[in-house]
Amino acid sequence: MLNRVTLTGRLTKDADLRYTQGGTAVGTFNLAVNRNFKNQQGEREADFVSCVIWRKSAENFANFTHKGALVGIDGRIQTRNYENQQGNRVYVTEVIVENFALLESRDTNSNGNSNRNNQAGNPYAGDPFANSSDPFANNGDPIDISDDDLPFD
Repeated sequence: MLNRVTLTGRLTKDADLRYTQGGTAVGTFNLAVNRNFKNQQGEREADFVSCVIWRKSAENFANFTHKGALVGIDGRIQTRNYENQQGNRVYVTEVIVENFALLESRDTNSNGNSNRNNQAGNPYAGDPFANSSDPFANNGDPIDISDDDLPFD
């Protein structure tokens, strides 16, 4: 059986780092992941995915990320259930993070883009990857590169 998840998105808020009674670090966070299509109003929607990360990785994740940070995660889907105070069975599906990557430098997040999440509550406002001046953006135009420009044989 195969259970693998790879996601790229932005943190909806700072990771919540806690410790079990045995002293094991556990972090929880939500990742906003854009969908690949736009809705009928021409807007891109996002899915908000619950994630859990454990041990030293949880501490590192909490220390080096913050609300709005662009991260990549790799892990597996896990489901659990519990009985709430009203006696109802509640089912939870979350990604158990095994690896993560920071996809922006800290400078990118602190040079004026740090308030991107406060713009209409949109974690994607001010996204540096949405820059239309990006020469590698997929705008349908061919890229003019000759073999002589390549740094290898």
